[in-house]
Amino acid sequence: MTANYQTTLVQPGNGSTYLALGDLYTFLATGEDTGGAYSIIEVLMQPQSMIPPHRHDQADEAHYILEGEVEYQLEDRTMIAISGTFFNFPRNKYHGFKNIGSNPAKILMIITPSGAEQFFSEVGQQIVEPMSDEEKRNLLSPPNPADVEKAIEVAITKYGLEFLS
Repeated sequence: MTANYQTTLVQPGNGSTYLALGDLYTFLATGEDTGGAYSIIEVLMQPQSMIPPHRHDQADEAHYILEGEVEYQLEDRTMIAISGTFFNFPRNKYHGFKNIGSNPAKILMIITPSGAEQFFSEVGQQIVEPMSDEEKRNLLSPPNPADVEKAIEVAITKYGLEFLS
């Protein structure tokens, strides 16, 4: 990791966006932008979408809820997060989350050091930006079971995730 940062500006509706597992992941800063220090991703989750409890030993992760109502499982605790809630997940701690609201939820995800953000580009499909919020919401859909299976395999084998059974 170096302090070789680039000055970046991502205007609303821009950024590299990927449709992965039925949700949208927009890269606001990647390791390439930050010299590997961190990445920031805006996540737009469809209602009832979830990321199962998992842990990783190579990165810390933080979430700031911008919109919606999201249920978090942190180790053996369950909590409800609303707009303005912040969570920090140190590496090696199990965490999972689900949009329990009836509208899409928006989360700002910070990963340090960077690298794990590439999971979403690897398992997802790049979306052409800019597009309106309405167009983005129309893309949200339940994931295909084969895509989920592929994503879990990539997460385990390439990104070192361990899922809680």
